[in-house]
Amino acid sequence: MPNPIPKYRAPALDKGLDILELLAGAKRPLSIAEISEGVGRSRGEIFRMLQVLEERDYITRGEGDTGYSVTPRLFRLGMEQPPVKSMVEAALPVMHHLADTSGQACHLVVPSGEQIVVIARVDPPGEVALVVRVGHRRPMSQSTSGHVLLAFQDDQVRERWLDIIAHHEPALERKKLIKLLSQLRTRGYASEPSHVVDAVTDLSAPVMQHGSAVCALTIPYIEQQTARQTMDDVIAALLRATAEISDVLQFGTAARQP
Repeated sequence: MPNPIPKYRAPALDKGLDILELLAGAKRPLSIAEISEGVGRSRGEIFRMLQVLEERDYITRGEGDTGYSVTPRLFRLGMEQPPVKSMVEAALPVMHHLADTSGQACHLVVPSGEQIVVIARVDPPGEVALVVRVGHRRPMSQSTSGHVLLAFQDDQVRERWLDIIAHHEPALERKKLIKLLSQLRTRGYASEPSHVVDAVTDLSAPVMQHGSAVCALTIPYIEQQTARQTMDDVIAALLRATAEISDVLQFGTAARQP
């Protein structure tokens, strides 16, 4: 999608944001030459900007000066936003209960452009679990949590998100994805083989507010020989947990049943 022509220009700010966005999407630290090429500016134009961003702890250099990468500072700033902070505060007690009773790790996911990002996680009490680090990102179309977030939006929002995703993924099979989202919405949750780890099933359900998913609660389910609960039991517990978090966000009070 073409970007609208800005009404006002702030060249220095543009340079800084271009650098941050480039590094945020990079899978490894980038050298000055790579950053210069990536943002389409000369080394001289970006050198001072890199210095300032590093001094302000937005970017850092790896050991041996291997290149620049972003720090968690922007993520921490985002987490301080009242809606996000309230969401995490509402979810964490429920997530701890879910992890304790199911014996599985769980994490909370929100949309971020064409991606999803993990904003909270809880590890189970046992020794075996798959945990996903806070701040982890994946393309929305390639993650179970992303499918849940897409499925539980109104049609207009979902189409807009799909347009954004298609802009970043020209090979996106849109019709196939829409069919999957329709099935998922009818079922009320997602159960898909992990897009990252073999022998793991991602179970994910929406946390709803005002009729749309504001986040997804996801369990990377690992079948354990000593587990007392089946996958169906864990799915039922996951759905109770998301309903409870939705109630807390809607009414401000927990509704856990003994």
